[in-house]
Amino acid sequence: MTDARWRAAPLSWGRGPRVLDVFLEPTCPFSVRAFGKLGPLLAQAGEDRITIRIWLLSQPWHLYSGVVVRCVLAASTLPQGKEAARIVLGAVAAHREEFEFDHHCDGANMDATPRQIIERLERYSGIALQEAFAIPDLDREVKRHARYGRQNGIHVSPSFMIDGLLQADMGSGDAVADWVGRLLD
Repeated sequence: MTDARWRAAPLSWGRGPRVLDVFLEPTCPFSVRAFGKLGPLLAQAGEDRITIRIWLLSQPWHLYSGVVVRCVLAASTLPQGKEAARIVLGAVAAHREEFEFDHHCDGANMDATPRQIIERLERYSGIALQEAFAIPDLDREVKRHARYGRQNGIHVSPSFMIDGLLQADMGSGDAVADWVGRLLD
């Protein structure tokens, strides 16, 4: 039986009419770079002018991707909601090598278990994740994020959509000012 009492908070910031959907894989170095620009983007563009929505896109070549994505979404079910998820994403970004394999197939994480990855993320974020991670039907939220990406033709991270239109030429290497210009011009 599933526990219907949990709710995952939408990973959405701002309240403006222009909507930027950002598809991230938390351990991807390019997604980490894009994630680091979202706060400054919101501050520069204005919370009343744009809305930023983060969608998590698990990618199989990042071997702990599924565990980390589930941790972020588990955090969103906690009382802090989307802010807990943001803190967990920030912890992954600050310690990315602790959640990734060397060359996607080697290194110290070869001996890490999923439980150790969760404990590591709890230590870095300061957020207790294990109970929320174990919500039996939390996979429905993971699937919702994956489905939204697939329905919009998203296959890699980071990817960006503005008002529902894919921005194939927008990337994590762009300056925040360039993103502001694209959203507000």
